Amino acid sequence: MSRQTRAERMRLPLARDVLKAVAVDHDVCVRPFAIRRTDITTGETTVVDVPCGATVTAKCGPCADRARKLRMQQCREGWHLDTEPDLTADDPDQQQRQLMAERADLVHLRDELAGLGQDTATVDRLVAEVDDELAAAGVRGSLPDAEAKPRRKRSTKRRGDVADLPRRPVAATTVGRVFQAPDGARFRPSLFLTLTLDSYGRVRPDGTPVDPASYHYRRAARDAIHFPKLLDRFTQNLRRFVGWEVQHFTAVEAQRRLAMHAHLAIRGTLARAELRQVVAATYHQVWWPPCDTPAYALDRPPVWDAEREAYCDPDTNTLLPSWDEALDELADDPTATPVHVCRFGPVMDVKGVTAGGADASRHIGYLAKYFAIVLLHSGWHERIGVAAVGWSYRPGGGSCGAGVGAVRA
Repeated sequence: MSRQTRAERMRLPLARDVLKAVAVDHDVCVRPFAIRRTDITTGETTVVDVPCGATVTAKCGPCADRARKLRMQQCREGWHLDTEPDLTADDPDQQQRQLMAERADLVHLRDELAGLGQDTATVDRLVAEVDDELAAAGVRGSLPDAEAKPRRKRSTKRRGDVADLPRRPVAATTVGRVFQAPDGARFRPSLFLTLTLDSYGRVRPDGTPVDPASYHYRRAARDAIHFPKLLDRFTQNLRRFVGWEVQHFTAVEAQRRLAMHAHLAIRGTLARAELRQVVAATYHQVWWPPCDTPAYALDRPPVWDAEREAYCDPDTNTLLPSWDEALDELADDPTATPVHVCRFGPVMDVKGVTAGGADASRHIGYLAKYFAIVLLHSGWHERIGVAAVGWSYRPGGGSCGAGVGAVRA
């Protein structure tokens, strides 16, 4: 073989790149996880490759494409469903029963140690591990923890500047209404709804503010952070207002002006006037301690006390309240007002869609294209980018988190 120059060698493909190209050609995961599996009876150990499950094409194209097609199929099957799904829970199997019995023993041991005044950190860790095993075994939901701090509750009285919504008993039905044409044809339409936040000031075509001095940056940032809760509240209000278990497949994205908006494929049809009434009456209040005015100057900030592991006042050396303590104080103040109130903007787009039509396929593709970067940001309240969810069912209204993404259906 003739001797090659460095430039010629650098043009040669790397073995890893060739392997990835072959994997992509055969729709195989390009970055699988190697999991060691040990047979507890024979002691034999084998290594199993598990697909990474990435939803970002830049990380793994085959897995991202598989996830996108799965979501499209889920949306297609659920959007125009004409029969009620069977939601009867399966009976617990032997493994689930054993794990639950083990958890009960651990909780009993923890209570005994706590009664004797001993440390329960080790038992708490074991209880958490069993809870993880229960979730992995297919048990949904969580059990109440006696050690958990009581949830803070505030008045549920509606704001005076928002119209009241009548509340009807929610029927356990999810299938939309059937219409009949004069010629006898029967059809069951569904809706494609788009909701967005209000304007924060005029913007240029590239999304930047025309007048940065008057643009409401703070309100825009807080709306983006709490948009999932606002959308969750809209779903609750809609179900309680119309009186049946409205289901939807949702994708959330940021507009060019960085304002959040959501696209909802709603099963069944609703009156436009009712939708506008629910949108206008939906809001979410943010109960935070006062945070608009700085309490300390930049040249004299609070001091960290390593022994007490807390910040102190630089002048009096007194401990500053923690976030939980500040929230407790806020909850005890009857004159407190919310720091921020999230609302939808006046722009709302509603389209009727029938099953099998070109519009249905186009809207499904529109929803699924945002799934390519789902989970780019992790955590429910931290996903400010783009996310999507699948169909979910929960009798009696309220929120439920089937699927993945920043918004719960």
